[in-house]
Amino acid sequence: MTDVVLPSEPLPILYQSADMVAINKPHGLLVHRSPIAADAHEFAVQLLRDQLGQRVFPAHRLDRKTGGVLLFALNETMNAALQQQFADGQMHKTYWAIVRGYTPDFLDIDYPLRRDEDNVLQDAFTSLTTLRRAEIPLPFGKHTTSRYSLVELTPTTGRMHQLRKHMAHVFHPIIGDRPHGCNKQNRLFLSQFGMNTMLLHARQLAFRHPVSGETLSIEAPLQSEFTRMMAMLFSE
Repeated sequence: MTDVVLPSEPLPILYQSADMVAINKPHGLLVHRSPIAADAHEFAVQLLRDQLGQRVFPAHRLDRKTGGVLLFALNETMNAALQQQFADGQMHKTYWAIVRGYTPDFLDIDYPLRRDEDNVLQDAFTSLTTLRRAEIPLPFGKHTTSRYSLVELTPTTGRMHQLRKHMAHVFHPIIGDRPHGCNKQNRLFLSQFGMNTMLLHARQLAFRHPVSGETLSIEAPLQSEFTRMMAMLFSE
């Protein structure tokens, strides 16, 4: 199964008001056109614009391989306000991921990451909570079984590929992640389960509406490959 999941139906809308809209972005769909992904022909910005019949402005980024909550402004004023909230750390983001190995119950990861364009180190912080653990009778390397964890990740900074790099740093790479993950695990999931999706999902986005002050909490249901792997690994 490919990791590029192009929507055959309208994008799932999680929240909509006069000035903003949130969708459940499919895994594999680019937010907007990128020179490093010449193979892509559909983009969330274009699809949502056509679906709503008006301009949309992505308020933040979400990796191509990551699914889940993606927020758009519907006018330039709201776009500036939302982007400022992201820059000021006023957006509470929660992700779910399936990772290799047994993770601790709780873990705070404080590990600076280098910015791609100039190699400058930037502070990066992620909190981890383990939700489930599983051991399945699938040999891997010298081990007769394989262990995995379902984790909730809360980044307090927003660096490029932060969660993917942080999980690799603590030796619990996200299943399906390339290039930061474990290639042997990725091949194992492809051969055993026909699974080629990165198992990282933007589960929830909570913030105050810039105009009304209302507290919003937008949650995205897990998508098909994630729920399939949940059932395969954590069925007991």
